[in-house]
Amino acid sequence: MKIRKMLSSAVALLLLAAAPAVFAADYEVDTGHSRVGFGVKHMLVSTVRGTFTKFTGAIAIDDADITKSKVHLDIDAASINTDNAKRDEHLKSADFLDVTKFQKITFDSTKVERANANTLFVTGNLTIKNVMKPVILTVTGLTAEVKDPWGGIRRGAQASTKINRKEFGMTWNKAIESGGVVVGDDVAIDLEVELTKKK
Repeated sequence: MKIRKMLSSAVALLLLAAAPAVFAADYEVDTGHSRVGFGVKHMLVSTVRGTFTKFTGAIAIDDADITKSKVHLDIDAASINTDNAKRDEHLKSADFLDVTKFQKITFDSTKVERANANTLFVTGNLTIKNVMKPVILTVTGLTAEVKDPWGGIRRGAQASTKINRKEFGMTWNKAIESGGVVVGDDVAIDLEVELTKKK
């Protein structure tokens, strides 16, 4: 009985540790005016770019102490779009995102630092295919609040980072005759977000 209780407690603690942070968000991402994009080298000669068209986000911004700010993002993995249906189906397959098993890509911040007057470093846990790795988002251009014509409050920012896709279990590739491979390992991620203040 004691062992069973100990195991139950351990499982509960693991679930709590894996759960996304819960916080009182000041803003939500306006998905109609935001973009979650990425770029990957193709055969060493060009960059294939794409977006995720379905995502949500909650952000708490403490302007008095920016280090107390928090970010949570949820991305629908199946919403990947590179304007090529055949390529998109491959990216959704088990070779890459395996969207039938892993529906969500998530980011949860763990630390916010001010680099300079216009730049923040937002460290957080990025989870793809149930693999969680720390990444650092470079955030620039966080605007002051502005009032829209309908009485809402908005602000915006840009963010970028780079990851190695193989670290998240996306290892598929093919060699090319001249040397190198079809798909680059590094994925450049860029976000353009417009935020709406919660009422």
